[in-house]
Amino acid sequence: MEVLMSGIKKDVKMSRETIINSVKKNKPEVIPLPEIDESIFHEDIDLKETFKNWVALVGGTVIEVDSKKVDSEIVKCYSNKKNIVSTTKKSSLGTIQIDKDIDPHQLENIDLAIIEGELGVSENGAIWVPTHSIVRALPFITNDLVIILNKNNICLHMLDAYDIIAKRDRNFGVFISGPSKTADIEQCLVVGAHGAMSLTVILV
Repeated sequence: MEVLMSGIKKDVKMSRETIINSVKKNKPEVIPLPEIDESIFHEDIDLKETFKNWVALVGGTVIEVDSKKVDSEIVKCYSNKKNIVSTTKKSSLGTIQIDKDIDPHQLENIDLAIIEGELGVSENGAIWVPTHSIVRALPFITNDLVIILNKNNICLHMLDAYDIIAKRDRNFGVFISGPSKTADIEQCLVVGAHGAMSLTVILV
């Protein structure tokens, strides 16, 4: 450890190994997770309709269509998009092919990304998107985002969602609820602040 004098203040420079060893020695005591009676949160509601209402509330759009009409609906919504990445076999609109090893900086001009969601959450309109098959930056760097979701894969609340995804391989994934937005400044909602300007959820 090296101690430097700067006036009357002492600045301590610590090596990486010193910091790691210090953390290892000061781990908090492991305590069991609380037992939660999930049955008290049960609600007898229409999962799909509640999900659709929440997606709309957080700034997204929901379209329910036959799986054979997915592309035609996307074209209706985004007819002017040219640089399109599709990572799902449910859509053939992709004009740019990418793989998981691509440098995310090369995605800066993507107009539209079409991906699949694995699970919807009725209570907040969130969609679980596992990213093992897509570039992690894609849902956030694209200008507009389409998520295709099976309407039968909607659960009641986040407790259910976490129970379901707990059985997955521990790889990266993300819950997406609506387009990018913030209300930090003057409590004024701004859509498209940090990522996609719009989100369209297609239920099939």
